[in-house]
Amino acid sequence: MSAGISNGALGVVGTHGEVQHRMRIAARRQVATDVVTLDLAPVDATPLPVWEPGAHVDLEVAPGTQRQYSLVTTTDDGHWRVAVLREATGRGGSVAVHDVLRVGDEVIVGGPRNHFGFDPGRPAVFVAGGIGITPISAMIAAAERAGTPWELHYAGRSRDRMAFADELSAAHPDRVLLAAADEAPRLNVVGLLAEPRDAVVYCCGPRGLMDAVEAAAAHWPAGSVRVERFEPAADVDAPGEAFEVELTVTGATITVPADRTLLEVAEDAGAFVLSSCREGTCGTCETPVLEGSVDHRDTVLSPAEQADDRTMMVCVSRAAAGCPRLVLEL
Repeated sequence: MSAGISNGALGVVGTHGEVQHRMRIAARRQVATDVVTLDLAPVDATPLPVWEPGAHVDLEVAPGTQRQYSLVTTTDDGHWRVAVLREATGRGGSVAVHDVLRVGDEVIVGGPRNHFGFDPGRPAVFVAGGIGITPISAMIAAAERAGTPWELHYAGRSRDRMAFADELSAAHPDRVLLAAADEAPRLNVVGLLAEPRDAVVYCCGPRGLMDAVEAAAAHWPAGSVRVERFEPAADVDAPGEAFEVELTVTGATITVPADRTLLEVAEDAGAFVLSSCREGTCGTCETPVLEGSVDHRDTVLSPAEQADDRTMMVCVSRAAAGCPRLVLEL
């Protein structure tokens, strides 16, 4: 299996300007308790765009409802594979995937896009929690192809809930450490990352695990930790202030009130903005910042990228406190 295929083709343009693909569910398989994989095939058999490890797609799980899922692989017959955890207490997207979508159903898929890039030129320390193994498994396959030194530390509630655990540990017994909470000590993130190494740490999983990894590796060189978050930031709905925005492409100047998003107001003013999740998790609406300071409320940009203030996710981020005006390339 390969991480991507050549000769990509554009799909239709969605309501918010994002490129979308009409696809059908070609296969569905239970790979762990409450985890299924879906193989997505283009309806017209057109080859799909190339993607790199760490990429995700937007799957329309119900009319008007999209959720982001990392790509596991491109199958030998050219289909995209995603893995989905059923979260009964979530927002309903994963429940719809498990309880409604079946083989043969047609779905709309946006992307792929990638804010969790893998660097095969440096050794890799992979840390996964639960369904966070999905993008990590694609990176492991790429590391194997490139001859990149790697190790995996994979935590979960129990072995039966850890997708791909058995096949990964069987194929790479010397590189894979499984930490199922019901049969082994919990993953010791602090001990694992105590000594900085010439490596990149890639982490995906529950917010608590990613926060712990970032804290434990805070003394590593800048850029040594990369995480993938699909949950909105805790402060995404925090109160804001009104601010002014100059849109250099349209030539308009707009005022964003405290109770509306920059994206909403820009669209009302006629600006063309690619968007998808509208909660700061997918990166579709990333927009160059030409002037001003930003209150970043996304979970896509790294802390260093946020500090640079060169781009922002206009669906959730705002002008920083004390900054009355932004200038955007929009």
